[in-house]
Amino acid sequence: MKLDSHQHFWKYDAAQYGWMKPAWPIRRDYLPPDLRPLLARCGLDGAIAVQARQSLEESRWLLELADQHPLIKGVVGWVDLRSERVEDELARFAPHPRFVGVRHVVQDEPDDEFLLRPEFLRGIGKLRQFALRYDLLIFPKQLPAAIELVRRFPDQPFVLDHLAKPFIRDGLLSPWREQICALAEFPNVMCKVSGMVTEAHWQNWRAADFRPYLDVVFTAFGPDRLMLGSDWPVSLLAATYEESFGLVNDYLGQFPAAVRDQVLGANAARFYGVKP
Repeated sequence: MKLDSHQHFWKYDAAQYGWMKPAWPIRRDYLPPDLRPLLARCGLDGAIAVQARQSLEESRWLLELADQHPLIKGVVGWVDLRSERVEDELARFAPHPRFVGVRHVVQDEPDDEFLLRPEFLRGIGKLRQFALRYDLLIFPKQLPAAIELVRRFPDQPFVLDHLAKPFIRDGLLSPWREQICALAEFPNVMCKVSGMVTEAHWQNWRAADFRPYLDVVFTAFGPDRLMLGSDWPVSLLAATYEESFGLVNDYLGQFPAAVRDQVLGANAARFYGVKP
């Protein structure tokens, strides 16, 4: 099975998606029928739908979409991990076979150590009993807290979204590189090769811009802990779906077919528990 491990759906509403800037052309609806031909053109069998706003309503809606559209192989939703009722909320969603994980938009939290707040740690500690994964959405400045988080929960599976959004447009590697290597030392952490194009110059990026960052994560995590993700439709700000896919697919050309199959789907299926 070949999978896009990271994409989004939404029915655009300015009040609900305030993070979208007025000039961005993605301020419209994006739904499964829009994604289906893109997956087909890239030879992908399905996708993992990831939350784009922090509401229980959206988590329910994504699961309803998954019931209607077989291309959605899993849903990474949102619950308030800081809530005293988090266990009840997880118990409500977890029985759905396509509810595979949880994410919080930590990158927008002003506290760089948000991940280590006691109430958040308590919520993370509830995930394992429901066999749920956790997606880390952070900026490089939050990597030290992420390293400490995964150290405290060695039995909880984590995946890092978008390589932690390195400074590709500026060509900076340190200290991101060293911190990525430190994070990758924990075997319970995987990494999504996703979201790179929006961290580069949107209108004039080149494939060569991404190679140093790809070299780092492939060396640090190894091909058995990496997974392709498009971050569509956010990625459309800087590239077509095919271009985003092509950057990773072309890089994988240097590896044997078995490695390509891992990164292009097998790893994501194993991590999220997606059945053929």
